[in-house]
Amino acid sequence: MENPTQHLTPEEQFQARIDADVRIEPKDWMPDAYRKTLIRQISQHAHSELVGMLPEGNWITRAPSLKRKSILLSKVQDEAGHGLYLYSAAETLGTTRDQMLADLHSGKAKYSSIFNYPTLSWADMGCVGWLVDGAAILNQVPLCRTSYGPYARAMVRVCKEESFHQRQGFEIMQTLCEGAESQKAMAQEALNRWWWPTLMMFGPKDEDSPNTAQSMNWRIKRFTNDELRQKFVDMMVPQAEFLGLTVPDEKVQWNEARQAYDYGEVNWDEFWAVVKGNGLCNRDRLGARVKAHEEGAWVREAAMAHAAKRAERELVAA
Repeated sequence: MENPTQHLTPEEQFQARIDADVRIEPKDWMPDAYRKTLIRQISQHAHSELVGMLPEGNWITRAPSLKRKSILLSKVQDEAGHGLYLYSAAETLGTTRDQMLADLHSGKAKYSSIFNYPTLSWADMGCVGWLVDGAAILNQVPLCRTSYGPYARAMVRVCKEESFHQRQGFEIMQTLCEGAESQKAMAQEALNRWWWPTLMMFGPKDEDSPNTAQSMNWRIKRFTNDELRQKFVDMMVPQAEFLGLTVPDEKVQWNEARQAYDYGEVNWDEFWAVVKGNGLCNRDRLGARVKAHEEGAWVREAAMAHAAKRAERELVAA
């Protein structure tokens, strides 16, 4: 029986597999642009997990109880693990971890803009978990069905752990809102600062995004930036109301015709300024990562020497 795709070009055969929802695996043929897009997206995702440890690590020693400290430690460890899964997935595309980290440290590679904002109070730990991880879940659950197999499989565990992070963040906010007036005021102040930067997490408007259309066509992404942003607003506004908090957007209101919330315009000038390295904490975040990498060189060298010695002993024994 004749193969209906045998007369198609490699690019057409590849797109036919994508359209049929067949996963692409590392040894499969793929267009160079698909490979480059995945390396960019997965490595930036991995970088975001590593840099995302920094604003939370700022509060490990100042957590208000031993319970809170242990939960925060566990969360930061989870994020390190997420970075490991994602760097490993990106390596299946032919890049190296050293190259990805070099791109991060030089500023060539980006990470999520949200991590360039400071964590000024304990309530920020609640907002980071509730809002930021809530936004991450909306972004990442569809990635469990992304077209590239290693990326999709890595996201299954990541999303399970992110769900825990989001719940613990909401629980911090709920505890503060049910506490003293000063605690609820702290929660509201944190929400005021984190609401708009979290909306920026989904990326630029669809009309200004150079990669969204192609990523949708390749089924790397399943929803556009604006679709995910709307889902986030629809999910979070009722939760804020439950907590007794006010979303800092006077234009937020339920639209019966759309069956969704209307909301105000993001400050895109601020978004692009942060993306270009001019946010409140860009230099601090990147400096901390470079410093940690340089100070950890001796650990990597020792591990490599140990592995080489072990391989040598195994070769002699064989």
